[in-house]
Amino acid sequence: MNSGNVALDQSTQRPAGVARLLDYLALLKPRVMSLVVFTALVGLMLAPGSMHPLAAVIALACIAVGAGASGAINMWYDADIDGQMLRTCGRPIPRGHVKPRAALIFGSVLAFASVLAMGALVNLISAALLALTIAFYVFIYTMWLKRRTPQNIVIGGAAGAFPPMIGWAAASGDISLASIALFAIIFFWTPPHFWALALYRADDYRNVGVPMLPVVAGKAATRRQILIYSLLLLPITISPVALGVCGLVYGIGAALLGLIFLASAIHVWRTGDDNDRPARRLFGYSIFYLFALFALMLAERLMGGPMIGLGA
Repeated sequence: MNSGNVALDQSTQRPAGVARLLDYLALLKPRVMSLVVFTALVGLMLAPGSMHPLAAVIALACIAVGAGASGAINMWYDADIDGQMLRTCGRPIPRGHVKPRAALIFGSVLAFASVLAMGALVNLISAALLALTIAFYVFIYTMWLKRRTPQNIVIGGAAGAFPPMIGWAAASGDISLASIALFAIIFFWTPPHFWALALYRADDYRNVGVPMLPVVAGKAATRRQILIYSLLLLPITISPVALGVCGLVYGIGAALLGLIFLASAIHVWRTGDDNDRPARRLFGYSIFYLFALFALMLAERLMGGPMIGLGA
C-alpha cells in the first residue's frame, strides 16, 4: 500500500515519475549507446591534433544523444513487431508505458538537437556525419532494409560503424584513411555479431516476418557467412597498425582476440542446427571482443601511442 502521496507505477511499484523517466531512458537503448560513445571516444582520442576537453565532452554528448534518438525512433517504427518478439516485448511501447507518437516526437527532437549542437559547438564535418548516421539507421536500416532483405544487417551495420569516424572528425576536422579503418572494423564485425544472435532467435524473426539470414537462407548458410566475415575481420582489425594509428601493443592484442573470435566462428560453423550454445557464446564474446579492441587502442594511446588526442 502507498501510504504517502507519491503515485506508484503498479507494474514496477516505483514512483510514477521515476518509472516514466526510466521508460524514456530505455527508449534510448542505453547499452547500445554506451558502446557507441566508447568507440566514438576512441576515434576522438586517436585523431591527430588536439581538442579542448570541454569540446570533447560536448562532442561525445551529441553522439550519445544522436544514438539515443535513433533508438527511440527505431522503437517507434518497430513497435508492431517488438511486442511479438521475446527479445523486445519488454520495451516501453509494447508494454504501453510510452505512446508511439510520444516516442517519435522524443526521438526526433533529440536527433535535430544533437546535430545542431554538434554543428554549432564542434564542427560541421562531425555534425554532417552524425546526421548521416541517424538518417542511415532510421531510414535505410529501420524503414527500408530490415523488413525487406536478409542483407539488412550487412548494409545497415554501417550506422553502427560511423561513431569512431564522428569522434575522429570532431577532433581533427577531417575524414582520413585511419578513421575509415575504424569504421571498417565495426562494419565487418556487425554481421557475425548479429547473425550469431539470429541463429538462436530465428523463430522470433520468422514469426514477425523479418527476413534475417537464418530465416531466408537457413542456419547452415548463416554459419558459413559468419565464418567468412570472421575471416575477413581478422586482417581488417590489424589495419590500424599498418596505417600507423596503432602500434605493437594493439596489434598483438587484436591478433590474439581475433584468433579467439575466429575459433568461436569455426565452432559455430561446425555445429548442427540443434545446438545453439556455440552461437550464444559467440554473440556474448563478440560484444566483449569489440569493446576489447577499442579498449586496447585507447590504452595504447594513453600509454603514449603513435597518435595524439586531447590537448589543452
